[in-house]
Amino acid sequence: MSDILTPNFGESVTSATVAAWHKNAGDPVAKGDTLVTLETDKVSTDLEAEESGVLEILVPEGEEALIGAVLGRISSADRTAAAPERETLLIPLEPKKTTSPETRKSPVSAPSAPAAEFPGQKPYGKVPLPEQVPAGEDREAEKEIAPRFLRKPMSPLRRTIAARLVEAQHQAAILTTFNECDMSSVMELRKQFHAEFRERHGTKLGFMSFFIKAVVKALQEVPQVNARIDGADIVENLYYDISVAIGTDKGLVVPVLRDCDRKTFPELEQELAVLTEKARSGNLSMQDLQGGCFTISNGGTYGSLLSTPILNPPQSGILGMHAIQERPVVRDGQIVVRPMMYLALSYDHRLVDGKQAVQFLVAVKKAVENPVFEL
Repeated sequence: MSDILTPNFGESVTSATVAAWHKNAGDPVAKGDTLVTLETDKVSTDLEAEESGVLEILVPEGEEALIGAVLGRISSADRTAAAPERETLLIPLEPKKTTSPETRKSPVSAPSAPAAEFPGQKPYGKVPLPEQVPAGEDREAEKEIAPRFLRKPMSPLRRTIAARLVEAQHQAAILTTFNECDMSSVMELRKQFHAEFRERHGTKLGFMSFFIKAVVKALQEVPQVNARIDGADIVENLYYDISVAIGTDKGLVVPVLRDCDRKTFPELEQELAVLTEKARSGNLSMQDLQGGCFTISNGGTYGSLLSTPILNPPQSGILGMHAIQERPVVRDGQIVVRPMMYLALSYDHRLVDGKQAVQFLVAVKKAVENPVFEL
């Protein structure tokens, strides 16, 4: 027999919620089978069976368990017969209630009044049979019975997202400035080198690597954005770890790409592809989520034209990318059509002045419109 224990997710995580059991109690399991999905306030993860046997569940879905707690056990196959007996002992059976003849004949029970004694009213205690209910009334009864809403508990991940958003609004002076950039050069580079890039590096050439490079350049030019407030001190980061927001079925997660100033386009795209897969399969680690300096969020993938992103504490800046749309713009005195994207920079105005924010966003715009590409 082996215990299924809640693993240690890191110093700041003390418990996990059982999101889903992938096997039922009493089911046979094989070594390596996925047994249960756990959710913490930051990540979710799957636990696999360490040996073959029969599953016994101790913590049901939706319940919270401390780190190190026993979630269930895997018993050897020859113990399956004992499992139902143990479960029966845990659930005391209530004696069936019987009605004595005296109770049935009790004079206290009031007889139903005949319909003739109450003209225009339905007999008390009588329930009309289905064929006696008019079709219109039956539909009205269905409307009354149908539920009007559903209530379910927030997941630990959703609770953390909500708390951090409120924290950001309460603890920072958030201001947003906007600009737009011409995506013609980036789109032309992607069109020209996409096939060769995928063949050589095994991954697609996306937009995000261009914006990561642009953000790193802007952070180097305007270091105030690459800083944070810690009490009465300003802590300026001397490294460039960029957080990238990724949408999943369970909510938004923000893994971190390390040392982006030292990475090439292929390295950024490959690392981003790995983190995206880990995020959507629920396999991100605590290390993947910690230590970012600045965040990029691409709402354009969902069709957003313009938004005001909220800071990712304790960072002081976040860049919002948006949908690319062809719009008329003026170039050399001529009206031409260009693929344009609105950019939004939200920043902590306690630390970053408006002038610095505008300089940062203009630096991003210039870097995107004049990319230095490395195949």
